[in-house]
Amino acid sequence: MAKVIVKKKTDATTSTLSDVKSYARKIWLAGLGAYTKVGQEGGEYFQELIKAGQVVEKKGKKVVAEKLEAANAEIDEAKSEVSTFKGKVEVQLDRVEKAFDTRVASALNRIGIPSKHDVETLSAKLDELTALLERVARKS
Repeated sequence: MAKVIVKKKTDATTSTLSDVKSYARKIWLAGLGAYTKVGQEGGEYFQELIKAGQVVEKKGKKVVAEKLEAANAEIDEAKSEVSTFKGKVEVQLDRVEKAFDTRVASALNRIGIPSKHDVETLSAKLDELTALLERVARKS
């Protein structure tokens, strides 16, 4: 009976070894198959990746163009608002300036300092008198 047990163990060991060799061969063949398939289909897969990249790039450019257009529209709107505001500020500044000039002229007039208009009128009268004196001096 001892021989039978040893024979069964030997058959089991041989069978297990045969199974391991068979699986190892299948794994090897699967690796070779994968390598071959990648070699054959790799070029096609690469082309598919290029096409997918082109689609994404096109969509990205479109989104960027839309965002840029929207930003430029907002900038133009802001420029318009600033221009309008600037015009209003200039009008108000002119009003303030005129009011200031009027008040300063009034204050100077009250304390007896002649205005620019007064000085110009006086200067014109002096010119007339000078011309008159020169005519009189020539006649004599």
